[in-house]
Amino acid sequence: MRIGPWLLPNNVIVAPMAGVTDRPFRQLCKRLGAGHAVSEMAASNPKLWASVKTARRLHHTGESDPITVQIAGADPAMLAEAAVFNVGKGARIIDINMGCPVKKVCNAASGSALLRHEDLIARILEAVVQACTPLGVPVTLKTRTGWCRESRNAVRIAKLAEDTGIAALALHGRTRADLYTGEAEYDTIKAVKAEIRIPLIANGDIDSPEKAKAVLDHTGADAVMIGRAAQGRPWIFREIDHFLRTGEHLAPPTREELRDLLLEHLDDHYRFYGEHTGVRTARKHIGWYLSGLPGGTELCARINLIDSTREQWQAVAHWFDQVPAEPGLLAA
Repeated sequence: MRIGPWLLPNNVIVAPMAGVTDRPFRQLCKRLGAGHAVSEMAASNPKLWASVKTARRLHHTGESDPITVQIAGADPAMLAEAAVFNVGKGARIIDINMGCPVKKVCNAASGSALLRHEDLIARILEAVVQACTPLGVPVTLKTRTGWCRESRNAVRIAKLAEDTGIAALALHGRTRADLYTGEAEYDTIKAVKAEIRIPLIANGDIDSPEKAKAVLDHTGADAVMIGRAAQGRPWIFREIDHFLRTGEHLAPPTREELRDLLLEHLDDHYRFYGEHTGVRTARKHIGWYLSGLPGGTELCARINLIDSTREQWQAVAHWFDQVPAEPGLLAA
């Protein structure tokens, strides 16, 4: 699959997730088979660019190209300025967020709240594409099927995006009103694919190699985007890529590989965030990795009381060394 000048190594993509798809996580997912990864959304308001949180989200040192930065907002000029700013910080693709359903974002009239204002969407897309085109940087769009089930307008938005010069479209098979409840539907994604020529990425509830293939077969989409299913399971990208290419399943990671992946992830996470923030933000990742494993719940309860990165890392390492392995423990 190609996005502008960038030919991706495969069609399995990491979805942008706030508080999750930071640089350490994106790098790990790419190493484990993701063909592309989109950053967690960065604010378009220039007043926030100097904040610690935004500065971290704009830190791409050592990350393989193409680096994609997702921006969010509702002001066309401000979004265009943010796009140019991020290109200067290393972005090679700019992604516009029109899919986030959380109240904090929608109350600011951005994210999926924009789906109620097609005229504003047009102005935003035009402004960002016009700002990025002279820089040779493609613009992509991530959105949902509509504001609610009674007003699905994904086909109109997709055609508008294509006409404006958007290079690729990622579509989550839920409306904003659905949030993350119920099941994603793929008929709307199929309908969108029938109407546009630009690459279409299917997103929503794709959590296994079989599901990825079924969604691609049903919708005709060019790629799949994996979000929540990758939390604590970053090797899902190589599993899906291998299955799509060969029709065969990869063996799950061994206990030793899981241990090494988690500890390496923690090392990178601590370096990225520092001591105070690193030990706290690592807790959710540890919980995801160990969820469902015997003794994992008890370990996570202890982990949540540790305020030292060194002690946290050692507790995880010691747990793997002490808890006996069980056959098939890490099978999907």
